[in-house]
Amino acid sequence: MSAAYRHIKLPAVGEKAVIRNGKLHVPDQAIIGFVEGDGIGPDITKACLRVWDAAVAKAYAGRRKIHWCETFLGEKAAGLYDGNYCPDETLRALRELVISIKGPLTTPVGGGFRSLNVALRQELDLYACVRPVRHYAGVPSPLKQPGKVDVVIFRENTEDVYAGIEYKAGTPENARVTKFLREEMKAKFFDGSGIGIKPISAFGTKRLVRKAIQYAIDHGRESVTLVHKGNIMKFTEGAFRNWGYELAREEFGSVTITEEQLYAEYKGKQPEGKIVIKDRIADIMFQMMLLRPEEFDVLATPNLNGDYLSDAVAAEVGGMGIAPGANISDNIAVFEATHGTAPKYANQNKVNPGSLLFSGVMMLEYMGWKEAADLISLVYPEVVSDGIVTYDFARQIEGAKEVGTSQFADALIERIQGGIDLEAKRKAQQEQLIKERKQREIRRLLQPMEEMVSTGRAPQTVGELMTRALITVGDGETIESTMHTMHQNNVSCVVVEPNAQGEWGIVTRRDIVTKIVYANRSTATTKVKDIASRPLFSVPVETSLREASRLLADRNFSRLAIAQGDKIIGIVTETDVFNAVERFGWVE
Repeated sequence: MSAAYRHIKLPAVGEKAVIRNGKLHVPDQAIIGFVEGDGIGPDITKACLRVWDAAVAKAYAGRRKIHWCETFLGEKAAGLYDGNYCPDETLRALRELVISIKGPLTTPVGGGFRSLNVALRQELDLYACVRPVRHYAGVPSPLKQPGKVDVVIFRENTEDVYAGIEYKAGTPENARVTKFLREEMKAKFFDGSGIGIKPISAFGTKRLVRKAIQYAIDHGRESVTLVHKGNIMKFTEGAFRNWGYELAREEFGSVTITEEQLYAEYKGKQPEGKIVIKDRIADIMFQMMLLRPEEFDVLATPNLNGDYLSDAVAAEVGGMGIAPGANISDNIAVFEATHGTAPKYANQNKVNPGSLLFSGVMMLEYMGWKEAADLISLVYPEVVSDGIVTYDFARQIEGAKEVGTSQFADALIERIQGGIDLEAKRKAQQEQLIKERKQREIRRLLQPMEEMVSTGRAPQTVGELMTRALITVGDGETIESTMHTMHQNNVSCVVVEPNAQGEWGIVTRRDIVTKIVYANRSTATTKVKDIASRPLFSVPVETSLREASRLLADRNFSRLAIAQGDKIIGIVTETDVFNAVERFGWVE
């Protein structure tokens, strides 16, 4: 039993959620924490609490109920805890309550941390920032077809430049780091530079990607895309990409395939029950979320990319005012409004509660209370489409009726209590989803190369270019029969199966010209083992195209064998590399 709190008061009834054996268990009478927030926080929190309660009451007719427990951060905490904006008592409560939601918070000027939100994430190790971004009918958007945007962004929360490892120019610490980098590591950069360190680890990457893939499985999503700048930052963001694929292969191999496999093995037809693992360069991803957003379901990104991307995509569907978010670890989840405190609108009953409202919808889904979550998601566009909106939308919608924060909540509650056919709405949504997925599949089947180009896919490794349909022969085959095999299959080489020593080999057209024709040997009596090149030089499937090109040049080869473990699984040729660069371009 934990020690009593100083200012936090647990409800007299209800139970806390618990994590048992890695699984979340939420009681029907659940105690959930909330932080009111600063600035506009009280206005939107009070409105949202009423909407969430109404949805739970309607969905479960009293069988389930949330018992709210107020906890304190920001300015309200400072008033209670002698100026402390982030009291230890609140951190302990957030851990023990397991599930909480908070309004926007102020970071104190001259405080001991750069951001109260960042401090909270680091103190509680809330390593995954989860931001669903979708359009609701009636909400103003700069896009022609905003309904195509429906993506969930998993942003790593604890590493990258947000780790806060920085050294100010002109300080002794900066001088020591600069001296080490220049003298020991031979690094070159301008004098007077500020120095920042960008740590990205296998541990941090894999736990984020694991959560993203599991989300895709649990929510019936088609794909998970790793967003990175690995073409430039090869050992941090490039490693993020590689570790992501590695995690998918090792822990989710039975339910995932790569995008390369989707096209090469399955000809663009996604197998039932499989999730496609993709990756995109960050700058290309920004383009794709404008041009082809429907191609992407779940995104997994390092910290900085995710910060940019989540805000940019939110702007496509109505802005930060309705963008929900959560910070989640394996044991704690804190849902939050993603916008600022907007102090000039504080206590005016004016602002849009959408961001916090939909963060609460996320929370209900996380709790497994999907019926209540769906009620809010389904009535919201109906209210907005009727022109009942707060000031930010009213100025963009002709003929809209501007209402205050609490009045908007009233309109939502009225619709919730009036009843809605959840099953019919869900069925219609599912039918539309199936139709859209089928259309994408047909495009991949009919125009695979065009679809690759238009969706931003550019091959970066030999595994993405290699020919998987290998033609193999045994040592005992004659050169005559081997030549017939090569001619019939229109290939310039065959892979020779392992000999007694387990060594793979290769026979090429050049081998036949130089070792048979030039040497005046019989094709009918000479065996493959007599001219095969062994051991076969091979490279791992994740070898970059640049490294493959170097090996082709250095060794004067025209092709490379591709290995996965001890097995040869493909061949990539200099023609393959040439065609890929001609088709997709080359990014340094």
